[in-house]
Amino acid sequence: MRRLPLRRLATLATLAVVGAATLGATAACGDDSDAAGDSGPVTLRLGYFPNITHAPAVVGVEKGIFKEKLGGDVTLETKTFNAGPAAIEAVFSGALDATYIGPNPTVNAFSKSKGEAVRVVSGAASGGVALVVKPGITSVEQLRGKKIATPQLGNTQDVALRYWLKEKGLETTKEGGGDVKVVPQENAQTVETFGSGAIDGAWVPEPFVSRLVNAGGKVLVDERDLWPDKKFVITNLLVSTKFLKAHPDVVKKLVEGQVAANEFVNTKPDEAQQAISDHIGKITGKPLDTKLIKQAWPTLEFTNDPIASSLKAGLDHAVAVGLTQPVDLNGLYDLTYLNEVLKAQGKPEVTQP
Repeated sequence: MRRLPLRRLATLATLAVVGAATLGATAACGDDSDAAGDSGPVTLRLGYFPNITHAPAVVGVEKGIFKEKLGGDVTLETKTFNAGPAAIEAVFSGALDATYIGPNPTVNAFSKSKGEAVRVVSGAASGGVALVVKPGITSVEQLRGKKIATPQLGNTQDVALRYWLKEKGLETTKEGGGDVKVVPQENAQTVETFGSGAIDGAWVPEPFVSRLVNAGGKVLVDERDLWPDKKFVITNLLVSTKFLKAHPDVVKKLVEGQVAANEFVNTKPDEAQQAISDHIGKITGKPLDTKLIKQAWPTLEFTNDPIASSLKAGLDHAVAVGLTQPVDLNGLYDLTYLNEVLKAQGKPEVTQP
């Protein structure tokens, strides 16, 4: 590998002065994006949600696991989101290089870009989702005419609710009409609206399931009960194809961080739960009660397997409720680096879908 620090500094200085006019000269010196990924400083912009279903991401950031695995040449910048569609918009706009995200926004991103923009490089978590309702509601039929919240139109929980209702003979519309009125809103807002009586229930991830239960709600549906072996993907690790091609070495290090974070979460649950509480506190100004985290913990499984079969089923569900069109998912998964990391650690590899 060439070592030209003075030329590199000169190139950067020139770019600062004359901007795009210098790009051709830089490319002529061999500094194309695909080759540059394996040398020199790189910034990785990583998205995730500040909730328990994203525990590997939260713990990986809070405990410095990602930073350690990425090494000194990679600067980690993080951004948090409330739901998947907003994170995907950030990937499409070039504001994010990778993100932890649910399956339905993953499919939508792959579909909208005609299979070009994103790849799933690892799983992260399964479970941790439920429909919580007012205690007087004891059957699906009693949901008729009621208002049920989801985190965002088209996100994973929104699709799950609409499909479950459809299977039970209740219709919904994107505009909030139909037999059951689906009301997309931020999870934190849902706790308030549930308490005020503005909504009758919500299909949400943890820790909001536990928060709503503690606010007087009851679990009508534990989503694990709707899936084979009680396993379904709730969180993937997704990277932009552009970043993957330009910086494959950085993506492998990120995957190493994901595997290490899951190892920490699974082997040191008490420390992981405290880290989640502390980290959410830094973001929101109020640490999440560790009692709440412990309450939610048993509903989740932290796994590097992306459980691709459940993602495909989720796509079928989204098609059934009219939120997307059928999609050929061939090429969505690239588990090469995940399996390299697992093999090196003597762990079972994940079957490439």
